[in-house]
Amino acid sequence: MRTQNIMIVGVGGQGSVLASKLLGRLLTSEGYDVKVSEVHGMSQRGGSVVTYVRYGDKVYSPIIDKGQADFIVSFEILEAARWLEYLRPGGQIVTSTQQIDPMPVLTGMMTYPENLLEKLRNSAVKIDALNCLELAEKAGSSKAVNLVLMGRLSHYFDIPDEKWQRAIEECVPPKFLNLNKKAFALGKDA
Repeated sequence: MRTQNIMIVGVGGQGSVLASKLLGRLLTSEGYDVKVSEVHGMSQRGGSVVTYVRYGDKVYSPIIDKGQADFIVSFEILEAARWLEYLRPGGQIVTSTQQIDPMPVLTGMMTYPENLLEKLRNSAVKIDALNCLELAEKAGSSKAVNLVLMGRLSHYFDIPDEKWQRAIEECVPPKFLNLNKKAFALGKDA
């Protein structure tokens, strides 16, 4: 099988590391060779964070080059736009519609781009966008956006739900398990 490439992009503290760990565990259980790599910018200061998940029969490198991502999973709409050049032709973006002001916007040096989701849709990109923050809060915590996104991403994989559930159980601490399973289900059913 051709190596498949997933980029998980967001802002520090949103849970991209847990999302990549969950995907890695799931895909390994399916018998794939999996490589996961985390690249942190100023993640502790609200900067960009990107995680690469690559899987296939044999994966030699954890890094995804421009134009090679089959999926970009984005916690924030500006991050989806920022990493767009990494998406391959025909690739899929799965994104939260949430907007988080980056530092240049917070300091007043720049303004947040207007109508960003509309601009992405007009650029002939396949985009699956939903209000993951609202669904996470409905599940019980705004910190569960990562599991809402994983639930949404599950639509694009031919992997039974019980295997996703098992990966969640293996990656999420028991005291947060019910909340995260609920967030996953809300994302999946949205």
